[in-house]
Amino acid sequence: MEVLKQLIGRLHPVIVHLPIGFILAGLLLQWVDRNKKDFVKITALLFMWAAIAGLVACVTGYLQYLGEGYSFKNIKTHLWLGIVTTIVVFALYLRLSENLKFPLLKKLPETFLSLLLLLLISYTGHLGGSITHGDDYLIAPLPNNIKSALGFETYEVKPIELSPESWEEAQFYDDIIAPILNNNCVSCHNKKRAKGELVLNSEEAILKGGENGDVLIPNNVEESAIYSRLILPDHDEDHMPPKDKKQPDKEEIALIKTWILNDAPFDKSIGEMGLQKSLFTSFFPKKANEDYPDVEVVEASLDSINTIKKQGIHVQRISTSSNFLSVSCINRSDFSDKDFIKLSPIRQQIVDLDLGRTKISDAVFEQIALLPNLTVLKIDYTSITGQEMHKLHALEHLKVLNLTGSNFKKVYLEQLYGFKGLKSVFLAYTGLDAADNRENNDKTTLKIEFGNYELPFIESDSIIY
Repeated sequence: MEVLKQLIGRLHPVIVHLPIGFILAGLLLQWVDRNKKDFVKITALLFMWAAIAGLVACVTGYLQYLGEGYSFKNIKTHLWLGIVTTIVVFALYLRLSENLKFPLLKKLPETFLSLLLLLLISYTGHLGGSITHGDDYLIAPLPNNIKSALGFETYEVKPIELSPESWEEAQFYDDIIAPILNNNCVSCHNKKRAKGELVLNSEEAILKGGENGDVLIPNNVEESAIYSRLILPDHDEDHMPPKDKKQPDKEEIALIKTWILNDAPFDKSIGEMGLQKSLFTSFFPKKANEDYPDVEVVEASLDSINTIKKQGIHVQRISTSSNFLSVSCINRSDFSDKDFIKLSPIRQQIVDLDLGRTKISDAVFEQIALLPNLTVLKIDYTSITGQEMHKLHALEHLKVLNLTGSNFKKVYLEQLYGFKGLKSVFLAYTGLDAADNRENNDKTTLKIEFGNYELPFIESDSIIY
């Protein structure tokens, strides 16, 4: 029975669009037919189906509330307005029906009911979107400073930054646990959107727990849901955060475990807890990687990354401390020029791109040129000839270019010297050798590897074992 309840409840996001569609169609037909009144019967029929679909949506919505762990405080307005909307649309159906006689309803202005219905469906839909995607789903794309100016609470990623010299002085909860929870959990467990009636942005809220009881039991990681749910398989419905959300790193999960096993203090420093330095070294400042651009880019949208991954394209950060991304089509041998548009949402973040052994052609250079921070480009074992290579000269950060096994032509070697920062080019197995590039050898310090190396013979090579 519980499974059936959850299954029917999860149909709500689909079913709820039916009454919305019927209502909008009915309101639009009312507007078009406001003078002639030729389509009153059709309009009434639309509102009748809207009322029936609205009733089903209310039932599935209530079952979703019961099965998905939403607090009644957060869904009650949406639920009641959904019921009121269903009643109003049913009243409008009765008002327009010629065969049904309801004197009281006939006295109500049709325009009043229509405008009321439009307001109800707009606000009820907005509340539904807020429950599903958060209160800020409409303003999510806006910069945080604008969100704050509009009065919305922002949840910026707060990196854990520890100093090799003073790491023991850091407060375990304030400087480590709180940022981990903020970056991975608070977007769903805050005062405005307390999923499961659980808030995780303060000591008091954590100790209070949620609708299923305590989430933190000092010295007991098995019974502390704040940890035990993190280590469940990501396909488990109890796994947190949900698998389509940002996940904490294994080092962060280990620190939450350490915190709980050491009495889960909110007011002690690392030194006071007597913990080993090795637990925290991954959060010490990392030496800047000189291979990649020294610029700041915003974090790529997780939704965009997940959408690209579903296309069979591998995407990952180059490090936990950087928003730059490495993209590989190693599993998409059918990737072609027309597929490149799929990478557009993350073009600012791509620094390492592997299109080796795919179906791309020289035409793809026009699109690759739109990746402003591209540093490493691998287009080995493709049909690339180099004809349009000059279009990449605008990529000032490009340092490594792998053309191994491609159809690169000697006539385009000259174009390789038009790059501002290119350091290494690999042209092995292209049919070219150093002799083909003799006239360019003194132009720059660009290193071009043609392969074709031979190992010297040594006596041991003739020994038969």
